[in-house]
Amino acid sequence: MLHLFLKKGDWFAPKRFGYGASWPIAWQGWALLAIYLACVAGAVLLAKNGHSGGRIAALVLVLLLTGLFKTVAARRTRGGWRWRWGGRD
Repeated sequence: MLHLFLKKGDWFAPKRFGYGASWPIAWQGWALLAIYLACVAGAVLLAKNGHSGGRIAALVLVLLLTGLFKTVAARRTRGGWRWRWGGRD
């Protein structure tokens, strides 16, 4: 199954206006998004534990997960991340 994630191809469409990626266009992108959201939900549960150490750990975890998600999404977006003005690429 891992070889399917390593296969070349685009997972996300570029945004039509602005900078970044839009919705996923491949199942790998949807899987990545679902895993990211599940991990963030787990971090929220960790933060709700009530201890300050848990809240700090949850914040660090969310920041790391977001950075990883953005890096993978940027590399797997059709045409890469750049500013777009609404024209067709």
